Amino acid sequence: MRGLRRPLGIAAIAVFVGLFAAACASADRASTAPPTALGAITPVPPEGEVATTGTVLDAAGEVQLCLGPVAESYPPQCTGIALENWTWEGVDGAESSGDVTWGAYAVRGTYDGTSITVTQRPILLALYDPIRPEDPTGGEAGAGDEATLTAIQDELPDRLGDAYLNSHPQDGWLWVDVVWDDGSWQDAANAEYGDDTVIIRSAMTPTGG
Repeated sequence: MRGLRRPLGIAAIAVFVGLFAAACASADRASTAPPTALGAITPVPPEGEVATTGTVLDAAGEVQLCLGPVAESYPPQCTGIALENWTWEGVDGAESSGDVTWGAYAVRGTYDGTSITVTQRPILLALYDPIRPEDPTGGEAGAGDEATLTAIQDELPDRLGDAYLNSHPQDGWLWVDVVWDDGSWQDAANAEYGDDTVIIRSAMTPTGG
């Protein structure tokens, strides 16, 4: 007889159902997968010139820009970012002790993710008048309570590594200062903690140059 088909065996049906279920589960996981966690990504370095402020510390010719805390020793100490193309010639406001020279300046240059290459003469920080940035909160209080913000604050130094500079809670927000963020860390923080809890602030700002 022609035209007759054998029914699928029980084993074949089971295999088909299993494959279909696995495919559905995989698709479901893909659609519900959490966004990349804060600290598991690295912001892309800026393409153009950036401006920032900090303490320039030159120890026997090794120059770095300190964007975070500086130890109140004499001479001061810090862990900063390598500063290329720096010269003290024509720069006012510096102090020296032994083979260490330092001073606080506004610096403009290019940043490759590791070091800053100076492109313009620095400005003594006492004479620098930056444009006041817009308030990213819009004047609204954040949703974080003290316990939540403290818990986040405690974990961020390890998660952000050397890019982490400082943080403090204020008005329901945790304000976090980092070396540079292209928006990736802010997006990750919003996804992980909500849009009304963490503000990521970049110490470097693009100049448009």
